[in-house]
Amino acid sequence: MSNAKILVIDDEPSITKLVAAYLKPEGYEVLTAPDGPSGLKSAQVFKPDLVILDVMLPGMDGMELLARLRRESDVYVIMLTAKTEETDKVVGLSMGADDYVTKPFSPRELTARVKAALRRVQTGAASGSGTNVLAFRHLRLDNGARTVHVDENPIDLTAIEFDLLKALAENRGRVLTREQLMEKVWGGEYFGEMRVVDVHLGHVRQKLGRDDLIVTVRGVGYRFEDEVL
Repeated sequence: MSNAKILVIDDEPSITKLVAAYLKPEGYEVLTAPDGPSGLKSAQVFKPDLVILDVMLPGMDGMELLARLRRESDVYVIMLTAKTEETDKVVGLSMGADDYVTKPFSPRELTARVKAALRRVQTGAASGSGTNVLAFRHLRLDNGARTVHVDENPIDLTAIEFDLLKALAENRGRVLTREQLMEKVWGGEYFGEMRVVDVHLGHVRQKLGRDDLIVTVRGVGYRFEDEVL
């Protein structure tokens, strides 16, 4: 997706200029916004493929902006957080962010994250074109329609959450490590923190409404458990 559209929302001109300077040579169309309200409007009009969103913004903070984005879009969102603000990372991921990068950050690392994310989005869209259905006693996952039902009830998952659940369901009964899940979902070039897996899967568990489908194997990883139909 070398022609992908990227929206950078940050109130520090030095950061938006630096990020744009690294992303534009990759062929991406980059738009910047200096505050929350203009960032939300830009997202609605520009319709980006990926958003880089700072937590601390004037007018509307990044968390509120993220929540409003998620009401109408599943666009891939990378949050920018202060290095010491662990709460921001967890809350951001729980509210629907797909990844986060801590400030100060390496622009080369951010560019690599963007490339990996867009590649994952493209691969996920392509894999969703099939008609593969995983049917279990309690859960039904339709890869073609990218829908999930638990006990006949529809479950609304983000793109990352769907792909994590799919990876586990395809390997029912087998333990997948965090590293394996990151490689399957984010791609082999991803080098972010392992915690994103735990937070996203915690969110998946809440949405499924069952604690017995995704089992934590302490010190190893996760396993999907359900009877095959």
